[in-house]
Amino acid sequence: MQTRKIGRTDLAVTEYSFGAAALGGLYRECTREAAMGTLDAAWAAGIRYFDVAPYYGLGLAERRVGDFLQDKPRDSFVLSTKVGRLLRPVPEGAVPDYSYVKPLNFDVTFDYSYDAIMRSVEFSYARLGLNRIDILYVHDIGVYTHGAAKNAVLLRQLMDSGLKALEELKTAGVISAYGLGINEVPVCLEVMRRADIDCILLAGRYTLLDRSAVAELLPLCEKKGTSLVVGGVFNSGILATGPVEGAHFDYMPASEDVRTRVAAMEKIARDRGMPLAAPALQFPLANRQVASVLLGTAKPSSLERNMELTRRKIATEDFAAFEPYTLVAPELGLEAVRA
Repeated sequence: MQTRKIGRTDLAVTEYSFGAAALGGLYRECTREAAMGTLDAAWAAGIRYFDVAPYYGLGLAERRVGDFLQDKPRDSFVLSTKVGRLLRPVPEGAVPDYSYVKPLNFDVTFDYSYDAIMRSVEFSYARLGLNRIDILYVHDIGVYTHGAAKNAVLLRQLMDSGLKALEELKTAGVISAYGLGINEVPVCLEVMRRADIDCILLAGRYTLLDRSAVAELLPLCEKKGTSLVVGGVFNSGILATGPVEGAHFDYMPASEDVRTRVAAMEKIARDRGMPLAAPALQFPLANRQVASVLLGTAKPSSLERNMELTRRKIATEDFAAFEPYTLVAPELGLEAVRA
């Protein structure tokens, strides 16, 4: 599989990568057997970039990814994890519902400070059982997760001391790159105007349907040499399922307007003899600022099916047919939280 560089670093990642949220039991239980089988399928497909986070299964996904990578030559893969949530143990049965089924017995505390980031890295080493992390992402800073008032406090933590921790880790060679792991554009712009970051893992905002990143973020990334890793390419499912009853967009039931747009896109894809999921998977990589497209699943069959859709190459100019039906996600109100 071809690789692309992360920002201005020497680190290169495969054009398709594996996101491990589902291995932590997101929305449905994931057994250890299923997790290892899915990771095996990703490796067999040529994927060599794996992304995880403490939040995924409250430590469970990091343990599983680390176990899988234990016997792989360390220079044969790239690993990213995240900071911003510290895990603390809680009694069995007292784990809050974060949409993970059978997670480990922990709760989370948001903390983007220098000390918390350094502690988070040490804890991740222990869960992963690995001695190197290549990329660190600041996880879910922004209004979508915290609301405006709380985010102002947490963003100040990050800007005042958290970024210093990340820069120290990079300068010391502990990590090769750092950035944001996020699902909204405004906070990316705010951070990038005040600091240089290597990469952004952006979920759902540069897709075949949602072009929220196009107007300001992509030009700024090009100017500053910041790479995008694009997650959520199916926009919570609708670009994979089509505009069926109950389809979701942006973590919520899709509106009539969104379903109408996706129906038009689906017809364009069908007229070209392919499922809509194929251009959805390939679209982000048509832009050279995108280093990788993240695929997340807990089923080997789903991983293999998606990888098969990447093998029928779609010409860059063919994506223009979908542009009349794209959208930009509406701004959230000051008190709105879309976690």
